[in-house]
Amino acid sequence: MKLKNIKTISVVCAGNICRSPIGEVVLRDRLEKAGLEIFVDSAGTGNWHEGEDANAKTNKVLRESGYEIAHTARQFKKQWFEERDLILVMDLENKRNLLSIAPPTHKDKIHLMRKFDPKLSHLPDDHEELEVPDPYHQPLDDFYEVLDMLEKAADGLISLLKNNAQ
Repeated sequence: MKLKNIKTISVVCAGNICRSPIGEVVLRDRLEKAGLEIFVDSAGTGNWHEGEDANAKTNKVLRESGYEIAHTARQFKKQWFEERDLILVMDLENKRNLLSIAPPTHKDKIHLMRKFDPKLSHLPDDHEELEVPDPYHQPLDDFYEVLDMLEKAADGLISLLKNNAQ
């Protein structure tokens, strides 16, 4: 995995209202605190929620945890493979969906975000423990669990990005 010269990152889940907005906000926060100038956005593999705000529970969990969020859901566009250096997905279905439309030269940009959690980095790339479960129909506590998972993954990624920038 190439982490040198990363300038753009997309965080992707299914509908872009729960997991990927959380990942985007957390990653943007961590990058800013680390002094790394990397563009971050998010999208969904599907278009079901295009134009909508993030899920109410997503907004609540982020705001209660001290994050700012202003979000409009959108679908990942095929041309973004050319424009993004790293694409972080939440689960294996998201990964399969993107791999099915990715040009061969860009497939290596797609990774499960939790692979960057230092405590999980020993797992094979497509291990099911690296998936971030979709909290969409779940209670608020599940959204907090997703936030915790993505904070750990973001911290691990920032550490690797800083090491590769030196």
